[in-house]
Amino acid sequence: MAVVATAAVSMMFTTGCSDYLDKTPTNAFSSSNVWSSAVLARAAATGVYNELYYRFSANYAAPSIGMPGDSWSSVMDTDMNWKNNNFTISGSCTPSNGNVANWYKYFYTIVYRANDVINNIDQVPDMDDAEKAQLKAESKFLRAYAYMQLNILWRGVPIYTENVKPEEANKPRNTESEVWDLVLKDFTDVINEANIPDKINAGNSAYGHVTRGAAYAFRGQVYQFLNDNAKALADFEAIERLGYSLYSPSNGAKGNRDFFNLFKPANEQCDEMIFAVQCVEQNGMGNPRAINYGNRTTGGSAWNNYLPNPAYVEMYECADGSKFDWEKYCPGWHSMAPKERVVFFLRNGLTSGNGTWGDTPATQNWKALYDNMVAYGADMSKYLDQENEARIRKAYEDRDPRLQMAIITPYSEYEGNEAGVGNHVFTLRWPYILDKAAPYDIRTDTNSKVYYLWRKYVPENDECLTRWVYSEDIILCRYAEILLRRAECLNELGRTNEAITYVNMVRKRAGHVLLNDSNYPATAVNGQADMRERIRCEYYYELGGEDSMFYNEIRWDTWYDRKFRDHSSGKVGEMNSNGLMQVWGETTYKHVSVGEHMKVWPIPAKEREMNPNLTQNPGWND
Repeated sequence: MAVVATAAVSMMFTTGCSDYLDKTPTNAFSSSNVWSSAVLARAAATGVYNELYYRFSANYAAPSIGMPGDSWSSVMDTDMNWKNNNFTISGSCTPSNGNVANWYKYFYTIVYRANDVINNIDQVPDMDDAEKAQLKAESKFLRAYAYMQLNILWRGVPIYTENVKPEEANKPRNTESEVWDLVLKDFTDVINEANIPDKINAGNSAYGHVTRGAAYAFRGQVYQFLNDNAKALADFEAIERLGYSLYSPSNGAKGNRDFFNLFKPANEQCDEMIFAVQCVEQNGMGNPRAINYGNRTTGGSAWNNYLPNPAYVEMYECADGSKFDWEKYCPGWHSMAPKERVVFFLRNGLTSGNGTWGDTPATQNWKALYDNMVAYGADMSKYLDQENEARIRKAYEDRDPRLQMAIITPYSEYEGNEAGVGNHVFTLRWPYILDKAAPYDIRTDTNSKVYYLWRKYVPENDECLTRWVYSEDIILCRYAEILLRRAECLNELGRTNEAITYVNMVRKRAGHVLLNDSNYPATAVNGQADMRERIRCEYYYELGGEDSMFYNEIRWDTWYDRKFRDHSSGKVGEMNSNGLMQVWGETTYKHVSVGEHMKVWPIPAKEREMNPNLTQNPGWND
């Protein structure tokens, strides 16, 4: 059974009813007919998986649903065009906000589709008991996943394990603890189900289905939310015995590209992948991040809707394991206003006119660029006419190798493809001049500003020339994350020296210096508290942009501070000082908080109108 349904079956089970409680995937046939046929029953089970794709696709009926989870975190920001869809940072987070309601409705859609399978699959006459047990367990996993998200965001919601009519959906909220109990029970049932495989190997037609490894991974995450590190550690250790491993064909050799290649379609079914949303080269079933994480020289002409935050980029260590400081590479940085710092990012040749610009342009063109930068506010006394680019490149090249394998930084190259140009090596330069011919600058949605751009999940050359059909799977959990979670549990249990081993496995794969390397004093670990911060930073280096960091920031209770206070350039700003920033720290727009109660989302007003037994979360007024 394929996880991604055919177009016809997918349409049958995704056209929807208006009320979130009426989401049984049977609107083309009666429920009784569905469960009288193994073919239709399998399609109903596939329909639960299809909801995962709906979550991660660019859904224009409900744009917020297509937003990557890390756009809520401090890792990345949303461009101006899509900012209002991100209610967490636009000041529009209220109980009546339609996007809040969409999320609530979305997760209950998964719950109700899963319930339909769980409660009816045993009726199917032409399906053997082993397959029934497997599909029931897979649906329990997906129901647990949905309730896990609901509980993190709303901290207690009504539990429905059997589907009811919309007018009968009047349960009060269960407690947060009661929801966690259900989630843990569902994941445990999956782990204990004999018909669920430990792992599915690459090339198997069942690849993408729920495995025992995935159930251990997500149950362990729940235990971490509950601060039960011993039980979480046991689950993460169990995964090691199931055949998962880091993708590391180079075995950590310096200068290797394993981390970069991990996010290519050729390796999407490697032994590191534990659970992922399956994408294929077919309209409506591709990975939308090829477009939304890309740039105008991606796949003919993509977009850059989601942009790495400068404070996140500045978290990446130097190559010797020391903390990054702009002052080391750009003297005077900390005493300069953001606009003055623009000088460090200027392309060569503005003074002499001896720069790259297609056929050498007239001198007045270079002078115009120079004058524009002076008018902008750049401190041109620090400009190096023929060495400016090399100076700023050094600030990025002298770093943890994962930085430039995940992010396109100024003056780094990107192998792209643009309509009218085809495959070419483009470079992120400033000011932007030309992309259709030499010097082949990277073009973005806003060429008058310079933001960091994603390289992770973004296709190169002609890997993806038709929008929305990039085949790279969307990763929900991989083994490197489990190693970091294992390290975190060990450290919290006071076993810091053991924790170092697992962090070093991840660092070695990237070709980065190891912790406690006597040749690099900055790598020395100074006790449990120091190791805690190192592990948290490691999550950012390894997992940024993969929809993990928002949930970790919520778990660590660091989200509110990091999302709404500017931590760039070594500073901690006032509330509402963070936002979409150009690489030198100038703010395009600021994130707007409506209050610290945003850590827990409001119950949608519409749901409380339909069900008066739903109480509101503290701090929110309908």
